[in-house]
Amino acid sequence: MIDTQLTLNCNGQLLVLHQAKVMGILNITPDSFYAASRANNLGESLERAEQMLSEGATLLDVGGMSSRPGATVISSEEETRRVVPIVSAIKKHFPEAIISVDTVHSQVAKACVEVGAGIVNDISAGRLDPLMYPTIAELQVPYVLMHMKGEPHSMQDHPVYTDVVQEVMDFFIEETGKLRALGIIDIIIDPGFGFGKTLEHNYTLLKNLHLFQIMGRPVLTGLSRKSMIYNLLNTKPDEALTGTTALHMVALQQGSKILRTHDVKPAIEVIKLWNQLENP
Repeated sequence: MIDTQLTLNCNGQLLVLHQAKVMGILNITPDSFYAASRANNLGESLERAEQMLSEGATLLDVGGMSSRPGATVISSEEETRRVVPIVSAIKKHFPEAIISVDTVHSQVAKACVEVGAGIVNDISAGRLDPLMYPTIAELQVPYVLMHMKGEPHSMQDHPVYTDVVQEVMDFFIEETGKLRALGIIDIIIDPGFGFGKTLEHNYTLLKNLHLFQIMGRPVLTGLSRKSMIYNLLNTKPDEALTGTTALHMVALQQGSKILRTHDVKPAIEVIKLWNQLENP
């Protein structure tokens, strides 16, 4: 087993992952799939950021574009207008927060890092903007490399794999090689639950999540209130907290180091219980 890199330099702030951390989701969008996660203005954004930090979040993931199935990619100009003022304000009011910007646009990534963001979270792995990888190399901030089959507007149109675990692993091997060739070392990997995967693909990935530790990179898990939970339980996103919490424990058992979630307090409680199990 390769030792996983557990200390990341986030634009001057150290993120230490010897124990799992929580990344709180802050959507600056009108159309994200979980309505309660949306913040419609600066005041709401700051209130939600304060709440998540007070509940124990180490990271805040600020996104200005919905990546739900069927969503369209908005322009970098529109996304910049949405997120840069929010990132700047959060950094000013809560300097201890490590801010991640959830974007597929290199222009947005650069603008956000310039006002205080410390991580770039890119669902497209550079495919939607050929300048993303070179920009990350220039910025020298950690990069969340996520696997997605297709694009948001079409990713759930009958995704097919011969071996989903092997194909996602091969993707990570190839893309981390490209990133390292550019001098990008601080890489977080995200299997992309719900991004071009059927319900069965998602659970196969979760069951085998421990295998991705061979990459020697921290694993981020984004399961929060997703369709792999509420479709299986025949409920809705706003009824999917119990399922999310259950799968968070599985993710921790499988070696995940970052839980990306809409609900910080329950995720923090799961981590505390997991830590007690590991170190009674």
